[in-house]
Amino acid sequence: MLQSLRIRNLALLEEVALEFEAGFTAVTGETGAGKSILLGALSLLAGERADKTIIRQGADSCEVEASLYLAAPARMDALLAGLDLPPCEDGLLILKRSLAREKAPRISVNGSLATLSALQQIGESWIDFHGPSEPRRLLKDSCQLELLDLYGRAAPQLSVYQTAYAQWVQLVAEQKRIGNETRLSPAQLDFLQGQLARLDALELTEEAIGTLERDFHRMTQAQTLIELASRLAEGLSGEDGAQSKLAGVLREARQLQELDAESTGLVERLTSVSVELNDLAGEVTALAEQLQFDPEQAEQLQENMNAWLDMKRKHGGDLAAVIAARDDMRRQLAEQGDLEGTLLRLEKQAAVAKQSAVKEAGILRAGREKAAKALGKVAARTIAQVGFEKSEFLIRIVPLPALGPTGDCGVEFMFSPNVGEAPLPLNRIASSGELARVMLALKSVLADLDGVPLLVFDEVDANVGGEIGSVVGQKMAEIAGSHQVLCVTHLPQVAAKATCHLVVAKDQSKARAVVTIMPIQASRKNRISEIARMLGDRNAASAQAHAEKLLGAAT
Repeated sequence: MLQSLRIRNLALLEEVALEFEAGFTAVTGETGAGKSILLGALSLLAGERADKTIIRQGADSCEVEASLYLAAPARMDALLAGLDLPPCEDGLLILKRSLAREKAPRISVNGSLATLSALQQIGESWIDFHGPSEPRRLLKDSCQLELLDLYGRAAPQLSVYQTAYAQWVQLVAEQKRIGNETRLSPAQLDFLQGQLARLDALELTEEAIGTLERDFHRMTQAQTLIELASRLAEGLSGEDGAQSKLAGVLREARQLQELDAESTGLVERLTSVSVELNDLAGEVTALAEQLQFDPEQAEQLQENMNAWLDMKRKHGGDLAAVIAARDDMRRQLAEQGDLEGTLLRLEKQAAVAKQSAVKEAGILRAGREKAAKALGKVAARTIAQVGFEKSEFLIRIVPLPALGPTGDCGVEFMFSPNVGEAPLPLNRIASSGELARVMLALKSVLADLDGVPLLVFDEVDANVGGEIGSVVGQKMAEIAGSHQVLCVTHLPQVAAKATCHLVVAKDQSKARAVVTIMPIQASRKNRISEIARMLGDRNAASAQAHAEKLLGAAT
């Protein structure tokens, strides 16, 4: 339930803080007074996108904040946990959203920063808008089917069917892909086999590719490397190299040792240097020999390097991409080897999956047929109460030529507003006013099944008046028995049925227009005055008497 709402610097509204009660709240005011500001604030908290033009002129930012009390917050807490947001403390959900001219927008849920996407997901769980376009939705097959499934509590069976349907569709798509796209021509087969042979000739590991690139670099620089290694070897072990010079020094050091025992340490160190120098000379000589690539080895190395560079260029530039390409080639060739067997296996699997989907669709259709009869009867009685005493309403299940995402059948709402006329689809006979009343009747029937706590009706009573207006107000009050209802209305008969009453007014007497929102349910005098205004003249005695009567009938 919406407990409180604070709005600051939104459009023409400077600031207001409102408290809400459970049940039915009516929002009234002159045309153009700014009732849409209240709905706009709720839309912002429900995650609707907005730009900075909604900020009140002269203000740096606008802000909307609401607190909602959820008697059973488990479902909301599960949603918040999935969004990595704090749970509701004592069932309280706190939403806040601000837009600034010079800063990034800011959203918080229970005190933690949140994204617009998260706010939208949360909004679907606490508020449902029914605007002037809502009755037109009733003409859509998808909307009619959604309402029927809601009444018939078909969601679990629909989910079972859609799982079976998705499996069948996936198998058919795979069968089509392999049959149409995987079948390769002889030329394509030869090309794939050649490419795979080149890849298989390479050892595709980090170590092997590193060795290949190192050896290739050495080969391309072989002449220079050999010359450098040879000069280094000569400097170490040649006739006038370091080894021969060190040998002379070592002999003199041993003579020194014979004369002076204190020089033994120097001799040992020189001996170690000599051993290390011999090892270095051996390694340099071996390196020079390794750099001597024979023509056959050089050709193989060049071929492998060309293959590696070619595959890197074609398949993404790194080892992982080349390995993935190789594996895909193997898969394609493997499919070719048993293509007919694969297609036959997929065909059998698809047939089994379709049989399962057909079975689940039949169960779903049977449930819909039962629900259609029950909803048709209940809705017909309710529709009669909103001014169609001689009308006829029924729901027809329409078979589909093939399985679809929602089953093997559609639905068609049939309506006859006048006695003696055969029922026809809604889109062929219903006016906008008739559609509004039919939608309202269905909503009142389905209200108990709708888990969203706050329902917002924006002038869905348009094109309705007289005695029917009173019935519409009564239906709103009935829906408010299981939901919190907020209704923007121009009908005094509807406003009188509300337990809470907000009046939106625009003051243009000063240099700048200002919108205010004022609760008036605590003052019977103010309610009579507002309802009398809605009847035509707040100062007329007859209008005031009528307003008094409407309020008396509502209590």
